[in-house]
Amino acid sequence: MIGLGTYAFFWQHSDRVERPLSLTGAFEATRELGVDLFQVCDYAPLETMSDRDLKDAARAARELGLRIELGTKGIEPERLTRFLALAELFDAKLVRSMVTGPNSAPTLPQALTWLTESLPAYETEGVTLALETYEQVATENLVELVAAAGSPNIGICLDPANVVARLEQPRQVVELAAPVTVNVHVKDFAFARQDGWVGFTYSGAAMGTGLHDYPHLLREVRPRERGVNEIVEHWLPWQGGAEATVRAEQAWTRTTVDYLRSIR
Repeated sequence: MIGLGTYAFFWQHSDRVERPLSLTGAFEATRELGVDLFQVCDYAPLETMSDRDLKDAARAARELGLRIELGTKGIEPERLTRFLALAELFDAKLVRSMVTGPNSAPTLPQALTWLTESLPAYETEGVTLALETYEQVATENLVELVAAAGSPNIGICLDPANVVARLEQPRQVVELAAPVTVNVHVKDFAFARQDGWVGFTYSGAAMGTGLHDYPHLLREVRPRERGVNEIVEHWLPWQGGAEATVRAEQAWTRTTVDYLRSIR
C-alpha cells in the first residue's frame, strides 16, 4: 500500500512557515490525494502531546479512514514499550525505529538484548518493529541483528538513500535487505556539484529524476506482492521562501504518488 509520512510534510510542519500544519491537517491532505495510509515518523510533538490530544488525533485518523504506522528513534525497552502503547491507541500494526536513538547508541550485543526483551510484547499485540537502514549501523550488521532477534515481528525499514553516507551502494543494500524488509521509505536522491566545482551536495530529487533505481527495488523486495507498505518521504532543500518551499513539497508528493501508482 502507498502511504505518506510526516517527512513528506517536513517543511509544512516546521516553524519556518507562518502556520505550521497540524498532524490532523497532514491526515486530511493525505486523504485528499486518495491515499489511505500515513506514517507518523519522527514527529516530535507525538512525544509531548497530552492523552486527550493523542486520542483526538487517533480518532481523526479513523474518521478519515486512514491506517496509521508510527515511527521513533531508538530501541531502549522503555521507548519501545511507549510506542507499543501508542500503536494500540492508533490501531497501528508497524513501528519504525532505528538502533541509534537521541540518548543511546548501543553495541550490537546490547541492541540484541533490548530487542529480545521487547519483542515478545510486540508479538502478542501483532505489531511489527521495522529497523531502518542508516549510516550509523552497517546494513550487513542490521540484517544479522534482525536474524538474531529470531522473531516474526521484526524486520527492516528499507531506505537506500540513507546508506550512501556510509559509502554503501544503494542497489547492494536493497538486495541484501530485501528478504527481511517489512517497510519501504520512498524518496529519490542525487548529487549536484557545488559552485566552483569544489564538492557535491547530496540531497533529494523529485521522484524518478534522481539516482534511485526504484524498479530494481520493486523487483528485489516485491513489496506489493508481500504486503510491504511504501511510505513517501522527501529530502527537499529549502527553496528560498516558505511559499515556494511548500508548493515544491506538495508538488513532490503528488509526483511521487503518481510515480508509485504508475510503475509496476
